[in-house]
Amino acid sequence: MKTKISLLVAMLSLLPAPVLAHPHIFIDAKFEVVSAPDGSISELRNVWNFDEVFSSSVLLDYDKGGNQTLTASELKAVGKTVRDSLAQYAYYTNVTSNGKPVPMAKPEAIEASYKDGSLILTFSLKPEEKTFLKGTTIFGIYDKTLYTAVDFATDNDMVVSGSALGRCKRKVVRPNPKEVMAENQAALTSMFFSDPKGTDYSLLVATRLEVDC
Repeated sequence: MKTKISLLVAMLSLLPAPVLAHPHIFIDAKFEVVSAPDGSISELRNVWNFDEVFSSSVLLDYDKGGNQTLTASELKAVGKTVRDSLAQYAYYTNVTSNGKPVPMAKPEAIEASYKDGSLILTFSLKPEEKTFLKGTTIFGIYDKTLYTAVDFATDNDMVVSGSALGRCKRKVVRPNPKEVMAENQAALTSMFFSDPKGTDYSLLVATRLEVDC
């Protein structure tokens, strides 16, 4: 019996990719930081819209009825697979508060939908421990292995909400990869040998949201 390996599972079981590798999966994302009244992080809301090629592969693997769409139960299975498998990659979410990592808890659920040929995932993350928005908090949504590209089309796709954030300044930072390479060429060579997964390079070039309070 032939074993068909789902591309969805393949994405969630990523093998190390070399620095400067080309991504194979593309996500158009929207991200929102929601503050609680006391000035802490209430939740991080994510909406991921996958490219049509990858979405079609998910449809092929999960459309058990063969009707070219995904039922509620099939979409639930997709969401569960992503929730379980992406935990080891922290859901591509990298947050620091004044330079210190802020671990995120596993989301209660990941809602999946399929519309106009695209797989869409919606979910919220919360810090494992209460974290206040004081000083500089940096939010980066990216795949450290460079296998998946997470793109924010406009700066308005990374937003903040909540009355406590009224005192804060929001800035979307979009590093230029060519400039990063030119400015860090020697360092990048060293990075590759010390970290062949590409973690350091992905951090340098990732779009990020900086919140200063």
